[in-house]
Amino acid sequence: MVRSCRADNTHRSRRKSAVIRSRTTVYLIITAASAACGLIIEIAAGRMIAPYLGMSLYTWTAIIAVVLAGFSLGHWVGGRISEQSAEDVRFHVAASLLLAAVSTAASLLLIRLLAGPVINLGMAPVPTILVITMALFFLPSFFVGIPSPALTKLAIDEQPERIGRILGAFFAAGALGSIGGTLAAGFLFISWLGTIGTYLAVAAAFLVMGLVMLLIGRDTGRGKAGVLLVVVVLACGALGALGARVNAFVSPCETESDYYCIRVAAVPAGDGRTARAMVLDHLGHGINLRDTPRALLTPYVEMQDNLARIHSGRRSPFRAFFIGGGAYTLPRAWLAARPDAEITVAEIDPAVTRTAIASLWLIPDKRLRVRHQDARRALREMPTGTLDVIVGDAFHDITMPQHLATREFFASVKSRLMTDGIYLMNVVDHHDRPRLAISILATLQTVFPVVELWRSDEQGRRSTFVLAGLEHKTPYSRIASRASPGTAFARVGGAEIKKLKNSLAPLVLTDDFAPVDRLIGVR
Repeated sequence: MVRSCRADNTHRSRRKSAVIRSRTTVYLIITAASAACGLIIEIAAGRMIAPYLGMSLYTWTAIIAVVLAGFSLGHWVGGRISEQSAEDVRFHVAASLLLAAVSTAASLLLIRLLAGPVINLGMAPVPTILVITMALFFLPSFFVGIPSPALTKLAIDEQPERIGRILGAFFAAGALGSIGGTLAAGFLFISWLGTIGTYLAVAAAFLVMGLVMLLIGRDTGRGKAGVLLVVVVLACGALGALGARVNAFVSPCETESDYYCIRVAAVPAGDGRTARAMVLDHLGHGINLRDTPRALLTPYVEMQDNLARIHSGRRSPFRAFFIGGGAYTLPRAWLAARPDAEITVAEIDPAVTRTAIASLWLIPDKRLRVRHQDARRALREMPTGTLDVIVGDAFHDITMPQHLATREFFASVKSRLMTDGIYLMNVVDHHDRPRLAISILATLQTVFPVVELWRSDEQGRRSTFVLAGLEHKTPYSRIASRASPGTAFARVGGAEIKKLKNSLAPLVLTDDFAPVDRLIGVR
Protein backbone atom coordinates (compact mmCIF):
# COMPACT_ATOMS: atom_id res chain seq x y z
CA MET A 1 0.00 0.00 0.00
CA VAL A 2 2.79 2.41 0.95
CA ARG A 3 4.66 1.46 -2.21
CA SER A 4 1.53 2.16 -4.27
CA CYS A 5 1.09 5.61 -2.68
CA ARG A 6 4.73 6.42 -3.35
CA ALA A 7 4.32 5.36 -6.96
CA ASP A 8 1.23 7.55 -7.32
CA ASN A 9 3.07 10.51 -5.79
CA THR A 10 6.01 9.96 -8.11
CA HIS A 11 3.67 9.75 -11.09
CA ARG A 12 1.87 12.95 -10.06
CA SER A 13 5.19 14.70 -9.47
CA ARG A 14 6.47 13.69 -12.90
CA ARG A 15 3.21 14.73 -14.50
CA LYS A 16 3.34 18.12 -12.77
CA SER A 17 6.96 18.57 -13.86
CA ALA A 18 6.00 17.72 -17.42
CA VAL A 19 3.17 20.26 -17.35
CA ILE A 20 5.50 22.92 -15.96
CA ARG A 21 8.13 22.16 -18.60
CA SER A 22 5.47 22.34 -21.33
CA ARG A 23 4.20 25.69 -20.07
CA THR A 24 7.74 27.03 -19.84
CA THR A 25 8.37 25.92 -23.41
CA VAL A 26 5.23 27.74 -24.54
CA TYR A 27 6.34 30.86 -22.64
CA LEU A 28 9.75 30.67 -24.33
CA ILE A 29 8.19 30.30 -27.77
CA ILE A 30 5.86 33.26 -27.20
CA THR A 31 8.76 35.36 -25.88
CA ALA A 32 10.80 34.61 -29.01
CA ALA A 33 7.85 35.00 -31.39
CA SER A 34 6.66 38.28 -29.87
CA ALA A 35 10.20 39.69 -30.05
CA ALA A 36 10.39 38.63 -33.69
CA CYS A 37 7.07 40.32 -34.43
CA GLY A 38 8.24 43.49 -32.68
CA LEU A 39 11.31 43.71 -34.92
CA ILE A 40 9.25 42.95 -38.02
CA ILE A 41 7.05 45.93 -37.11
CA GLU A 42 10.15 48.11 -36.77
CA ILE A 43 11.76 47.05 -40.07
CA ALA A 44 8.52 47.23 -42.05
CA ALA A 45 7.64 50.62 -40.52
CA GLY A 46 10.13 52.38 -42.78
CA ARG A 47 8.46 50.91 -45.83
CA MET A 48 4.99 51.78 -44.56
CA ILE A 49 5.68 55.49 -44.21
CA ALA A 50 7.91 55.81 -47.30
CA PRO A 51 5.03 56.65 -49.70
CA TYR A 52 4.12 59.56 -47.42
CA LEU A 53 7.42 60.76 -45.90
CA GLY A 54 10.15 59.12 -47.93
CA MET A 55 13.02 57.19 -46.38
CA SER A 56 15.93 58.97 -44.75
CA LEU A 57 18.10 59.05 -41.67
CA TYR A 58 15.31 61.05 -40.00
CA THR A 59 12.58 58.50 -40.65
CA TRP A 60 14.72 55.59 -39.44
CA THR A 61 15.87 57.52 -36.37
CA ALA A 62 12.27 58.36 -35.45
CA ILE A 63 11.07 54.80 -36.02
CA ILE A 64 13.83 53.23 -33.92
CA ALA A 65 13.35 55.76 -31.11
CA VAL A 66 9.56 55.33 -31.02
CA VAL A 67 9.73 51.52 -31.12
CA LEU A 68 12.36 51.40 -28.38
CA ALA A 69 10.29 53.79 -26.26
CA GLY A 70 7.31 51.47 -26.68
CA PHE A 71 9.37 48.41 -25.80
CA SER A 72 10.80 50.14 -22.72
CA LEU A 73 7.46 51.22 -21.31
CA GLY A 74 6.00 47.81 -22.13
CA HIS A 75 8.81 46.03 -20.29
CA TRP A 76 8.25 48.25 -17.25
CA VAL A 77 4.50 47.56 -17.25
CA GLY A 78 5.18 43.85 -17.79
CA GLY A 79 7.42 43.85 -14.72
CA ARG A 80 4.66 45.40 -12.63
CA ILE A 81 2.15 42.87 -13.94
CA SER A 82 4.48 39.99 -13.06
CA GLU A 83 3.97 40.71 -9.33
CA GLN A 84 0.34 39.60 -9.54
CA SER A 85 -1.00 36.04 -9.27
CA ALA A 86 -0.11 33.59 -12.02
CA GLU A 87 -3.69 33.56 -13.31
CA ASP A 88 -3.80 37.35 -13.56
CA VAL A 89 -0.37 37.47 -15.20
CA ARG A 90 -1.45 35.01 -17.88
CA PHE A 91 -4.63 36.98 -18.52
CA HIS A 92 -2.77 40.29 -18.82
CA VAL A 93 -0.19 38.77 -21.17
CA ALA A 94 -3.01 37.41 -23.32
CA ALA A 95 -4.67 40.83 -23.30
CA SER A 96 -1.43 42.59 -24.29
CA LEU A 97 -0.89 40.20 -27.22
CA LEU A 98 -4.46 40.61 -28.44
CA LEU A 99 -4.17 44.39 -28.16
CA ALA A 100 -0.85 44.19 -30.03
CA ALA A 101 -2.77 42.44 -32.82
CA VAL A 102 -5.43 45.16 -32.90
CA SER A 103 -2.98 48.08 -32.75
CA THR A 104 -0.73 46.55 -35.43
CA ALA A 105 -3.67 46.21 -37.82
CA ALA A 106 -4.92 49.67 -36.81
CA SER A 107 -1.64 51.25 -37.94
CA LEU A 108 -2.61 50.40 -41.54
CA LEU A 109 -5.77 52.43 -41.06
CA LEU A 110 -4.19 55.27 -39.11
CA ILE A 111 -1.58 56.06 -41.75
CA ARG A 112 -4.35 56.63 -44.30
CA LEU A 113 -6.31 58.84 -41.90
CA LEU A 114 -3.49 60.81 -40.26
CA ALA A 115 -0.63 61.18 -42.74
CA GLY A 116 -2.30 63.74 -44.99
CA PRO A 117 -3.67 66.00 -42.23
CA VAL A 118 -0.41 65.93 -40.26
CA ILE A 119 1.70 66.69 -43.33
CA ASN A 120 -0.67 69.54 -44.25
CA LEU A 121 -0.07 71.19 -40.87
CA GLY A 122 3.07 72.61 -42.46
CA MET A 123 5.46 71.58 -39.71
CA ALA A 124 9.12 71.01 -40.46
CA PRO A 125 10.03 67.51 -41.68
CA VAL A 126 11.46 66.22 -38.39
CA PRO A 127 8.45 67.06 -36.17
CA THR A 128 6.13 65.72 -38.87
CA ILE A 129 8.00 62.43 -38.97
CA LEU A 130 8.01 62.14 -35.17
CA VAL A 131 4.27 62.80 -34.84
CA ILE A 132 3.33 60.25 -37.49
CA THR A 133 5.69 57.53 -36.26
CA MET A 134 4.51 58.01 -32.66
CA ALA A 135 0.87 57.71 -33.70
CA LEU A 136 1.48 54.57 -35.75
CA PHE A 137 4.09 52.50 -33.97
CA PHE A 138 4.17 53.34 -30.27
CA LEU A 139 1.16 51.31 -29.17
CA PRO A 140 2.07 48.06 -31.01
CA SER A 141 5.60 48.31 -29.57
CA PHE A 142 4.25 49.02 -26.08
CA PHE A 143 1.94 46.00 -26.07
CA VAL A 144 4.58 43.66 -27.48
CA GLY A 145 7.00 44.76 -24.74
CA ILE A 146 4.74 43.49 -21.93
CA PRO A 147 4.94 39.67 -22.31
CA SER A 148 8.70 39.12 -21.96
CA PRO A 149 9.25 40.11 -18.27
CA ALA A 150 5.86 38.71 -17.23
CA LEU A 151 6.44 35.32 -18.86
CA THR A 152 9.97 35.14 -17.47
CA LYS A 153 8.65 35.72 -13.94
CA LEU A 154 5.97 33.02 -14.45
CA ALA A 155 8.62 30.50 -15.44
CA ILE A 156 10.84 31.42 -12.48
CA ASP A 157 7.96 31.11 -10.01
CA GLU A 158 7.23 27.59 -11.23
CA GLN A 159 10.91 26.49 -11.12
CA PRO A 160 12.69 28.76 -8.62
CA GLU A 161 15.56 26.31 -8.30
CA ARG A 162 16.48 26.97 -11.98
CA ILE A 163 16.35 30.77 -11.88
CA GLY A 164 19.71 31.30 -13.58
CA ARG A 165 18.99 28.92 -16.45
CA ILE A 166 15.51 30.36 -16.95
CA LEU A 167 16.78 33.94 -17.07
CA GLY A 168 19.44 32.96 -19.59
CA ALA A 169 16.97 31.01 -21.71
CA PHE A 170 14.41 33.84 -21.85
CA PHE A 171 16.99 36.51 -22.60
CA ALA A 172 18.40 34.30 -25.36
CA ALA A 173 14.92 33.58 -26.74
CA GLY A 174 14.15 37.30 -26.94
CA ALA A 175 17.45 38.04 -28.66
CA LEU A 176 17.13 35.15 -31.13
CA GLY A 177 13.54 36.15 -31.86
CA SER A 178 14.66 39.70 -32.59
CA ILE A 179 17.38 38.45 -34.92
CA GLY A 180 14.95 36.12 -36.68
CA GLY A 181 12.34 38.87 -37.03
CA THR A 182 14.89 41.27 -38.50
CA LEU A 183 16.07 38.71 -41.06
CA ALA A 184 12.53 37.58 -41.88
CA ALA A 185 11.32 41.15 -42.44
CA GLY A 186 14.27 42.18 -44.60
CA PHE A 187 14.68 39.05 -46.67
CA LEU A 188 11.27 37.38 -46.74
CA PHE A 189 8.14 39.14 -45.56
CA ILE A 190 8.40 42.53 -47.30
CA SER A 191 9.66 40.99 -50.53
CA TRP A 192 6.99 38.27 -50.63
CA LEU A 193 4.01 39.76 -48.81
CA GLY A 194 4.52 43.51 -49.11
CA THR A 195 4.12 45.91 -46.20
CA ILE A 196 0.38 45.47 -45.74
CA GLY A 197 0.62 41.68 -45.94
CA THR A 198 3.50 41.73 -43.46
CA TYR A 199 1.56 43.78 -40.91
CA LEU A 200 -1.54 41.62 -41.27
CA ALA A 201 0.59 38.48 -40.81
CA VAL A 202 2.15 39.96 -37.66
CA ALA A 203 -1.32 40.90 -36.34
CA ALA A 204 -2.48 37.32 -36.97
CA ALA A 205 0.58 35.96 -35.12
CA PHE A 206 -0.18 38.18 -32.11
CA LEU A 207 -3.79 36.99 -32.21
CA VAL A 208 -2.73 33.33 -32.13
CA MET A 209 -0.30 33.94 -29.27
CA GLY A 210 -2.97 35.75 -27.28
CA LEU A 211 -5.44 32.91 -27.76
CA VAL A 212 -2.80 30.39 -26.66
CA MET A 213 -2.28 32.33 -23.44
CA LEU A 214 -6.04 32.42 -22.83
CA LEU A 215 -6.16 28.68 -23.43
CA ILE A 216 -3.38 28.06 -20.88
CA GLY A 217 -5.33 30.02 -18.28
CA ARG A 218 -8.73 28.60 -19.22
CA ASP A 219 -9.51 27.35 -15.69
CA THR A 220 -9.62 30.86 -14.26
CA GLY A 221 -10.95 34.22 -15.36
CA ARG A 222 -13.39 32.87 -17.92
CA GLY A 223 -15.64 35.88 -17.58
CA LYS A 224 -12.80 38.32 -18.18
CA ALA A 225 -11.54 36.25 -21.09
CA GLY A 226 -14.96 36.30 -22.69
CA VAL A 227 -15.23 40.07 -22.36
CA LEU A 228 -11.72 40.48 -23.79
CA LEU A 229 -12.52 38.31 -26.80
CA VAL A 230 -15.74 40.21 -27.47
CA VAL A 231 -13.85 43.52 -27.35
CA VAL A 232 -11.15 42.22 -29.71
CA VAL A 233 -13.71 40.81 -32.16
CA LEU A 234 -15.63 44.11 -32.19
CA ALA A 235 -12.40 46.09 -32.65
CA CYS A 236 -11.34 43.85 -35.54
CA GLY A 237 -14.76 44.26 -37.14
CA ALA A 238 -14.62 48.03 -36.83
CA LEU A 239 -11.08 48.10 -38.25
CA GLY A 240 -12.16 45.95 -41.16
CA ALA A 241 -15.15 48.14 -41.97
CA LEU A 242 -13.24 51.43 -41.68
CA GLY A 243 -10.24 50.01 -43.47
CA ALA A 244 -12.37 48.94 -46.41
CA ARG A 245 -13.80 52.45 -46.71
CA VAL A 246 -10.36 54.09 -46.96
CA ASN A 247 -8.59 51.23 -48.79
CA ALA A 248 -6.32 50.72 -45.79
CA PHE A 249 -5.62 47.13 -46.78
CA VAL A 250 -4.85 47.92 -50.40
CA SER A 251 -1.25 48.87 -51.16
CA PRO A 252 -0.68 52.44 -52.43
CA CYS A 253 2.07 50.97 -54.60
CA GLU A 254 1.62 49.52 -58.05
CA THR A 255 4.85 47.63 -57.36
CA GLU A 256 6.45 47.25 -53.94
CA SER A 257 10.02 46.25 -54.65
CA ASP A 258 12.90 45.54 -52.30
CA TYR A 259 13.80 49.24 -52.50
CA TYR A 260 10.79 51.40 -53.34
CA CYS A 261 7.06 51.84 -53.47
CA ILE A 262 6.68 52.36 -57.23
CA ARG A 263 3.75 54.09 -58.90
CA VAL A 264 3.11 55.53 -62.34
CA ALA A 265 0.83 58.57 -62.56
CA ALA A 266 -0.72 60.27 -65.56
CA VAL A 267 0.24 63.96 -65.78
CA PRO A 268 -1.14 66.78 -67.95
CA ALA A 269 1.18 67.68 -70.82
CA GLY A 270 -1.01 69.91 -73.00
CA ASP A 271 -1.93 69.56 -76.67
CA GLY A 272 -3.57 66.23 -75.92
CA ARG A 273 -0.20 64.54 -75.46
CA THR A 274 0.08 61.49 -73.21
CA ALA A 275 2.56 61.83 -70.36
CA ARG A 276 3.31 59.78 -67.27
CA ALA A 277 5.47 60.27 -64.20
CA MET A 278 7.30 57.69 -62.15
CA VAL A 279 6.82 58.10 -58.41
CA LEU A 280 9.27 56.33 -56.09
CA ASP A 281 7.96 56.34 -52.53
CA HIS A 282 6.41 59.82 -52.59
CA LEU A 283 8.72 61.71 -54.94
CA GLY A 284 8.44 62.06 -58.71
CA HIS A 285 11.48 60.74 -60.60
CA GLY A 286 10.90 61.85 -64.17
CA ILE A 287 8.10 62.57 -66.63
CA ASN A 288 7.97 60.90 -70.04
CA LEU A 289 5.93 61.75 -73.13
CA ARG A 290 4.78 58.72 -75.06
CA ASP A 291 5.32 59.92 -78.63
CA THR A 292 8.09 62.48 -78.22
CA PRO A 293 10.92 61.00 -76.14
CA ARG A 294 13.18 63.97 -76.89
CA ALA A 295 10.80 66.36 -75.11
CA LEU A 296 11.85 67.08 -71.53
CA LEU A 297 9.13 68.37 -69.22
CA THR A 298 11.17 68.72 -66.02
CA PRO A 299 13.29 71.90 -65.89
CA TYR A 300 16.29 70.40 -64.08
CA VAL A 301 16.45 67.48 -66.55
CA GLU A 302 16.28 69.97 -69.42
CA MET A 303 19.09 71.94 -67.75
CA GLN A 304 21.28 68.85 -67.54
CA ASP A 305 20.57 68.22 -71.21
CA ASN A 306 21.53 71.81 -72.10
CA LEU A 307 24.84 71.66 -70.24
CA ALA A 308 25.69 68.30 -71.79
CA ARG A 309 24.98 69.68 -75.27
CA ILE A 310 27.07 72.79 -74.65
CA HIS A 311 30.12 70.93 -73.41
CA SER A 312 30.12 67.62 -75.29
CA GLY A 313 27.46 67.77 -77.98
CA ARG A 314 29.71 67.24 -81.01
CA ARG A 315 31.67 64.15 -79.98
CA SER A 316 30.98 60.81 -81.61
CA PRO A 317 30.36 58.26 -80.28
CA PHE A 318 28.60 59.96 -77.39
CA ARG A 319 29.16 58.00 -74.18
CA ALA A 320 27.17 58.72 -71.02
CA PHE A 321 26.80 57.12 -67.62
CA PHE A 322 23.77 57.65 -65.38
CA ILE A 323 23.76 57.26 -61.62
CA GLY A 324 20.14 56.23 -61.12
CA GLY A 325 17.59 55.38 -63.79
CA GLY A 326 14.20 56.45 -62.45
CA ALA A 327 11.91 57.07 -65.39
CA TYR A 328 14.92 56.89 -67.75
CA THR A 329 13.81 60.28 -69.13
CA LEU A 330 17.18 61.66 -70.20
CA PRO A 331 18.66 58.33 -71.39
CA ARG A 332 15.51 57.85 -73.48
CA ALA A 333 15.85 61.36 -74.94
CA TRP A 334 19.52 60.93 -75.80
CA LEU A 335 18.95 57.55 -77.42
CA ALA A 336 16.29 59.15 -79.62
CA ALA A 337 18.43 62.18 -80.45
CA ARG A 338 21.82 60.53 -80.97
CA PRO A 339 22.20 57.40 -83.13
CA ASP A 340 25.82 57.29 -81.91
CA ALA A 341 24.86 57.31 -78.21
CA GLU A 342 26.27 54.62 -75.93
CA ILE A 343 24.58 54.87 -72.56
CA THR A 344 25.12 52.96 -69.33
CA VAL A 345 22.62 53.31 -66.48
CA ALA A 346 23.34 52.12 -62.94
CA GLU A 347 19.90 51.53 -61.40
CA ILE A 348 19.97 49.48 -58.23
CA ASP A 349 16.32 48.38 -58.44
CA PRO A 350 15.38 46.05 -61.32
CA ALA A 351 11.70 46.78 -60.65
CA VAL A 352 12.28 50.44 -61.59
CA THR A 353 13.65 49.40 -64.97
CA ARG A 354 10.80 46.96 -65.55
CA THR A 355 8.29 49.69 -64.74
CA ALA A 356 9.97 52.15 -67.10
CA ILE A 357 9.74 49.59 -69.91
CA ALA A 358 6.18 48.50 -69.12
CA SER A 359 4.59 51.88 -68.38
CA LEU A 360 6.91 54.73 -69.38
CA TRP A 361 7.70 53.73 -72.97
CA LEU A 362 11.38 52.90 -72.44
CA ILE A 363 12.34 50.73 -75.40
CA PRO A 364 15.19 48.25 -74.82
CA ASP A 365 18.07 49.16 -77.09
CA LYS A 366 21.44 47.57 -77.77
CA ARG A 367 22.96 51.03 -77.18
CA LEU A 368 21.54 51.07 -73.64
CA ARG A 369 23.24 48.96 -71.00
CA VAL A 370 21.57 48.76 -67.60
CA ARG A 371 23.54 47.67 -64.55
CA HIS A 372 21.31 46.66 -61.65
CA GLN A 373 23.82 47.37 -58.91
CA ASP A 374 25.13 50.17 -56.76
CA ALA A 375 26.26 53.08 -58.93
CA ARG A 376 29.63 53.45 -57.25
CA ARG A 377 30.49 49.84 -57.91
CA ALA A 378 29.17 50.02 -61.48
CA LEU A 379 31.19 53.16 -62.22
CA ARG A 380 34.35 51.58 -60.81
CA GLU A 381 33.98 48.83 -63.42
CA MET A 382 33.92 51.34 -66.31
CA PRO A 383 37.17 51.98 -68.25
CA THR A 384 38.98 55.18 -67.27
CA GLY A 385 38.93 58.22 -69.52
CA THR A 386 36.10 57.00 -71.76
CA LEU A 387 32.93 58.90 -70.81
CA ASP A 388 31.70 62.23 -72.17
CA VAL A 389 29.03 62.80 -69.51
CA ILE A 390 28.22 61.36 -66.10
CA VAL A 391 24.85 62.30 -64.64
CA GLY A 392 24.20 61.94 -60.91
CA ASP A 393 20.46 61.61 -60.28
CA ALA A 394 20.23 59.55 -57.10
CA PHE A 395 18.67 62.33 -55.04
CA HIS A 396 15.64 61.30 -52.98
CA ASP A 397 13.65 64.18 -51.46
CA ILE A 398 15.43 64.97 -48.17
CA THR A 399 18.35 62.63 -48.57
CA MET A 400 20.71 60.94 -50.99
CA PRO A 401 23.14 58.03 -50.72
CA GLN A 402 26.06 59.44 -48.77
CA HIS A 403 28.67 57.41 -50.61
CA LEU A 404 27.67 59.12 -53.87
CA ALA A 405 28.55 62.60 -52.58
CA THR A 406 32.11 62.20 -51.32
CA ARG A 407 35.51 63.36 -52.46
CA GLU A 408 36.59 59.76 -53.08
CA PHE A 409 33.57 59.08 -55.28
CA PHE A 410 34.02 62.31 -57.23
CA ALA A 411 37.66 61.36 -57.85
CA SER A 412 36.39 58.10 -59.36
CA VAL A 413 33.93 60.11 -61.47
CA LYS A 414 36.70 62.40 -62.73
CA SER A 415 38.93 59.46 -63.67
CA ARG A 416 36.20 57.91 -65.84
CA LEU A 417 35.57 61.10 -67.82
CA MET A 418 37.43 62.11 -70.92
CA THR A 419 39.77 65.09 -70.58
CA ASP A 420 37.01 67.62 -71.24
CA GLY A 421 34.08 65.52 -70.00
CA ILE A 422 31.40 66.87 -67.66
CA TYR A 423 29.79 65.64 -64.45
CA LEU A 424 26.23 66.78 -63.73
CA MET A 425 24.34 66.36 -60.47
CA ASN A 426 21.01 67.63 -59.18
CA VAL A 427 20.35 68.57 -55.55
CA VAL A 428 17.13 69.77 -53.92
CA ASP A 429 17.96 72.12 -51.06
CA HIS A 430 16.88 75.22 -49.18
CA HIS A 431 16.74 78.15 -51.61
CA ASP A 432 18.65 80.68 -49.50
CA ARG A 433 20.64 78.37 -47.22
CA PRO A 434 21.71 75.44 -49.43
CA ARG A 435 24.08 73.84 -46.96
CA LEU A 436 24.26 70.51 -48.80
CA ALA A 437 24.62 72.06 -52.25
CA ILE A 438 27.45 74.30 -51.06
CA SER A 439 29.18 71.38 -49.33
CA ILE A 440 28.95 69.27 -52.49
CA LEU A 441 30.32 72.22 -54.48
CA ALA A 442 33.25 72.52 -52.06
CA THR A 443 33.85 68.77 -52.36
CA LEU A 444 33.73 68.84 -56.17
CA GLN A 445 36.23 71.72 -56.15
CA THR A 446 38.82 69.40 -54.62
CA VAL A 447 38.59 67.26 -57.78
CA PHE A 448 37.47 69.38 -60.76
CA PRO A 449 39.19 72.54 -62.05
CA VAL A 450 35.82 74.24 -62.67
CA VAL A 451 32.67 73.72 -60.61
CA GLU A 452 29.42 75.54 -61.38
CA LEU A 453 26.27 75.87 -59.29
CA TRP A 454 23.06 76.50 -61.20
CA ARG A 455 19.88 77.39 -59.34
CA SER A 456 16.29 77.30 -60.50
CA ASP A 457 14.36 80.55 -60.06
CA GLU A 458 11.19 78.69 -59.12
CA GLN A 459 9.47 80.18 -56.08
CA GLY A 460 9.48 78.35 -52.76
CA ARG A 461 11.67 77.58 -49.76
CA ARG A 462 13.31 74.72 -51.63
CA SER A 463 14.96 74.91 -55.02
CA THR A 464 16.50 72.51 -57.45
CA PHE A 465 20.20 73.02 -58.00
CA VAL A 466 22.32 71.54 -60.78
CA LEU A 467 26.04 71.22 -60.07
CA ALA A 468 28.55 70.75 -62.85
CA GLY A 469 32.13 69.57 -62.58
CA LEU A 470 34.03 70.34 -65.80
CA GLU A 471 37.20 71.59 -67.43
CA HIS A 472 35.99 74.86 -68.95
CA LYS A 473 33.51 77.47 -67.83
CA THR A 474 30.04 77.50 -69.41
CA PRO A 475 29.74 80.55 -71.75
CA TYR A 476 26.29 81.45 -70.38
CA SER A 477 25.14 82.69 -66.99
CA ARG A 478 21.42 82.05 -67.47
CA ILE A 479 19.57 79.37 -69.44
CA ALA A 480 15.81 79.63 -69.90
CA SER A 481 13.57 76.59 -69.87
CA ARG A 482 11.61 75.74 -73.00
CA ALA A 483 9.50 73.14 -71.21
CA SER A 484 8.45 75.49 -68.41
CA PRO A 485 8.09 79.05 -69.77
CA GLY A 486 9.05 81.66 -67.22
CA THR A 487 11.46 79.30 -65.47
CA ALA A 488 15.21 79.55 -65.86
CA PHE A 489 18.40 78.31 -64.29
CA ALA A 490 20.95 80.96 -63.35
CA ARG A 491 24.58 80.29 -62.53
CA VAL A 492 25.36 81.38 -58.99
CA GLY A 493 28.13 83.93 -59.26
CA GLY A 494 31.47 83.84 -57.53
CA ALA A 495 30.63 86.64 -55.10
CA GLU A 496 27.43 84.91 -53.96
CA ILE A 497 29.19 81.56 -53.63
CA LYS A 498 31.85 83.21 -51.48
CA LYS A 499 29.14 84.76 -49.33
CA LEU A 500 27.34 81.41 -48.99
CA LYS A 501 30.56 79.68 -48.03
CA ASN A 502 31.28 82.27 -45.37
CA SER A 503 27.81 81.98 -43.84
CA LEU A 504 27.21 78.24 -44.21
CA ALA A 505 30.70 76.86 -43.46
CA PRO A 506 30.56 74.02 -46.01
CA LEU A 507 32.13 70.64 -45.36
CA VAL A 508 34.32 68.67 -47.71
CA LEU A 509 32.45 65.38 -47.71
CA THR A 510 34.48 62.19 -47.42
CA ASP A 511 33.81 58.48 -47.12
CA ASP A 512 34.54 58.88 -43.43
CA PHE A 513 32.21 61.84 -42.85
CA ALA A 514 29.35 62.80 -45.14
CA PRO A 515 26.34 63.98 -43.06
CA VAL A 516 24.11 64.74 -46.04
CA ASP A 517 20.87 64.38 -44.03
CA ARG A 518 22.01 66.99 -41.53
CA LEU A 519 23.12 69.42 -44.23
CA ILE A 520 20.07 69.35 -46.41
CA GLY A 521 18.18 72.31 -45.04
CA VAL A 522 15.85 70.34 -42.76
CA ARG A 523 14.40 72.53 -40.00
